[in-house]
Amino acid sequence: MELAKKTIAITGAAQGIGRALALAFAEAGSDLALIDLGQERLEETCRLARQRGVKAHGYIANVADEIQVEAAADEIVGEFGRFDGIINNAGILRDAMLLKSKDGSIVGRMSLEQWRAVIDVNLTGVFLCGRAAAERMVRLGNGGVIVNISSISRHGNAGQSNYSAAKAGVVALAVVWSKELARYKIRTGSIAPGFVQTDILSSMKPEILEKMLAPVPLKRLGEPAEIASAARFIFENDFFTGRCIDLDGGLRF
Repeated sequence: MELAKKTIAITGAAQGIGRALALAFAEAGSDLALIDLGQERLEETCRLARQRGVKAHGYIANVADEIQVEAAADEIVGEFGRFDGIINNAGILRDAMLLKSKDGSIVGRMSLEQWRAVIDVNLTGVFLCGRAAAERMVRLGNGGVIVNISSISRHGNAGQSNYSAAKAGVVALAVVWSKELARYKIRTGSIAPGFVQTDILSSMKPEILEKMLAPVPLKRLGEPAEIASAARFIFENDFFTGRCIDLDGGLRF
């Protein structure tokens, strides 16, 4: 896909990887529909994108809410007249062990609330946004691309039953959609980042960060811009569909 003048939607676009995605696609000349719940930071991302000479509009929407997602998708088509791609990046963490015991007694467990919160945003949100985007792409008849942001945790990470299940699920969705949507000239893909330089990781104590990086062959964190580069590759390579790019510095769980 030639990215210039295309309309790309990005969820979780207010900061971190989402902002890096927005700026990378702005540099390529794409107009941006940016979705998040953090209005102030979302407006800042829009401002930075516009400085690169493209249109950028923010939409406040909860990706886990079907009504809000459908309304945002309609607004995007109404404002831009196109809908050429979406990057499903929005996600949350609610980490906990499945069970925690002490002296033979169960002292903690992952709550249903923790499970549902992550599944609702990280998996159901991807389903809702992917479905809404695909429906508009089919109606408009121009084809398109859907990219789901997964994680190295898709292979299973202790303390992340909810997150691991969701991130494995979004890879599977990209595979299913590649088979179902190819007839409409819609391609799909997913990206599974390892440890990436975000505000959360930057605030960690040096000794904790050093321990985290010890098993990473490249011995460093990934940069949000490197994730964005992978997303651009998926969009621009017309023979790519249904696959996952592991972008983890060589780390394997």
